[in-house]
Amino acid sequence: MSASSALVATGQGGQGAQEQNQYLTFRLGDEMYAFGILNVREILEYKRPTRVPMMPDFIEGVIGLRGEVVPVVNLACRFGLPATGVTRLSCVVVIEIRSDTLCQDIGVLVDSVSEVVDISPQSVRPAPEFGKRIGADFVRGMGKVNDEFVILLAEDRVLSMDELSQVSRAREIGEEMRAGDAVPGR
Repeated sequence: MSASSALVATGQGGQGAQEQNQYLTFRLGDEMYAFGILNVREILEYKRPTRVPMMPDFIEGVIGLRGEVVPVVNLACRFGLPATGVTRLSCVVVIEIRSDTLCQDIGVLVDSVSEVVDISPQSVRPAPEFGKRIGADFVRGMGKVNDEFVILLAEDRVLSMDELSQVSRAREIGEEMRAGDAVPGR
């Protein structure tokens, strides 16, 4: 089943037990990562985002999506991984991030999307301690698919609260730019 047909099959907002065990897998470099399918909104073909001034390096810019401005985060850059060039397989995975005060869609640039897989809770192992450099706090756990480890990401913790506020600011500036405001941030 392709990733896009699997997304359609899950429906929007359903909370079934099977959906809670489904993950959208994708690659960054040679490693396989995954987001829980319930947080994935859609997968988009990569188009160069509009750069927003004064943003951290990991924020690629913003894209327009059905009238909304969506910030795009370069996940490899965010994780401190070596940059890979954009290829024809590069995608933007739009995920929903929720916190106590915020619900926001964020585009995540990945090298390629693989598939939607079922990983039972019994086969998910706790995230190993990586030390301060990598920050295990945004790793939900480790799953295994076809004898390959998959790093299961905690979507709501991939960005810190400070970074989320910067992403929100990028969205606001993007909206101002789209509205034709000559000076972002005014």
